[in-house]
Amino acid sequence: MAHSNEDFFGLPIDAQTKHLYLDGTFMLSIRYYGYKVNLYLYQGEYIEVFYNHKQDRIEKIQALDYGHTRMKFYEDQISIKSVAS
Repeated sequence: MAHSNEDFFGLPIDAQTKHLYLDGTFMLSIRYYGYKVNLYLYQGEYIEVFYNHKQDRIEKIQALDYGHTRMKFYEDQISIKSVAS
């Protein structure tokens, strides 16, 4: 198990995916441009997984950016509280 965000984001994408699936909590998914974005709660942080259907692969995994316009898609479905607030 990764012990911090720095440890987690330093892992290869396949290891990050494994940690999220085994130890994270799936929250919801949204469609965002060409992606299906899955939102997970992992060790108290929200993590986004960007899946490209056309290429059938995960392209990016990143911490949720609370200031991004994608937030409105999440907030329509669940209540997200920033850990920092």
